[in-house]
Amino acid sequence: MNNILIKNGRLVDPVNGIDGRRDIFIHDGVIENVDENIDVSDIKTDISDVDIIDASNKVVMPGFIDLHVHLREPGFEYKETIMTGAMAAAAGGVTTICPMPNTKPVIDSPELVKDILERAKDAPVHVLPVGAITRNQDGSELADIEGMKKAGAVALSEDGKSVMDTLVFKQALSEAARVGMPVFSHCEDKSLVNGGVMNFGDKSEELSLPGITNAVEDVIVARDIIMAKEAGCQLHLCHCSTAGSAVFVDMAHKRGAKVTAEVCPHHFTMSDDEITEDDGRFKMNPPLRSRNDVKVLKEALRDGIMEVISTDHAPHGAEEKAQSMLNAPFGIVGLETSFALGYTELVKGGYLTLSELVEKMSVNPAKVIGIKKGNLGVGMAADIVIVDIDTEYVIDSNEFMSKGKNTPFNGKKVFGRIDKTIVDGKIVYSK
Repeated sequence: MNNILIKNGRLVDPVNGIDGRRDIFIHDGVIENVDENIDVSDIKTDISDVDIIDASNKVVMPGFIDLHVHLREPGFEYKETIMTGAMAAAAGGVTTICPMPNTKPVIDSPELVKDILERAKDAPVHVLPVGAITRNQDGSELADIEGMKKAGAVALSEDGKSVMDTLVFKQALSEAARVGMPVFSHCEDKSLVNGGVMNFGDKSEELSLPGITNAVEDVIVARDIIMAKEAGCQLHLCHCSTAGSAVFVDMAHKRGAKVTAEVCPHHFTMSDDEITEDDGRFKMNPPLRSRNDVKVLKEALRDGIMEVISTDHAPHGAEEKAQSMLNAPFGIVGLETSFALGYTELVKGGYLTLSELVEKMSVNPAKVIGIKKGNLGVGMAADIVIVDIDTEYVIDSNEFMSKGKNTPFNGKKVFGRIDKTIVDGKIVYSK
């Protein structure tokens, strides 16, 4: 389809300062016109070739960009594939995703980056790979950082673990700074985890489960900020879950460090108080934290300290998660629920405006990885999401496009149902 005219929608486009009724005309995958009223008769093309989408009572926004997903391919295709993950992204209004490198084999070379891009060539959304910091993520020898950038990797990460050898991490930051790549930090001191499976506190004691203290995250957040500032490297902190992380990021900004940080919807929506039983669906890394941590994270998003919302989408097999937290793998899925949770908790909850939520989910992620996306100005690629924000619905994991159904939000009432997702002018999802 070459031409699409989106009519009567409320356009929310922070980059261009728009929050109001606008029409958008898309030609050959590119936004050709944005105006208060575009009549199909004014379009210089055969009217029969224009697909008209009536977006009355709906919101039109730049497609969301998720900097932090696990697509599991290659090596763990029973959990997720690039295609099923991309389909889940489309269903969630996410038009660009960045898969982490902890697959099998680990994405630690230019050849493997190219392999991911080749596997993703028919995916319905943009797939931009993240390369590993060290070979095989073993923490000792740097991967070919420059080579992976040239092959198409947009960032570096050891996600799933931290580079615990500080000297090796320093070398990685210096090399990343030299070639101009951001480093995505997992922020977990593995030696302090000590077998923990959930947040350390009253609930872990009640359930007789080993806890993970806030220090596990805070120690590495502080270390990585200090090291990145010294190296002059752009640092992005993944899945921040503690009040301490917000404090350290705020300090980093005031010191002029090039640091951004993301919060996942589960960390600003649920606390460990809401864990009802010893069930694998509540097991994630970092874990659900205290009510105070949740409150501070929401305030940090409101105040612009935390600038990005990402999902850490981590699908697993049903049998893997259907067991005690002692044995289940860490992780929950999030691509298909991220906007609804963000809108329900943060916008309707009074922490953000809708425009500010778009900044966190579209504009700022694009800036982190340096891509020309996140706005709907004339000449931009038509990566667009259309959302019904007024109708309440119930999250049903059985409807997910993802192979993973592992979510603690099944049955939760939310607002913000995705109506259509458009990538490069092509409708890739329609409710």
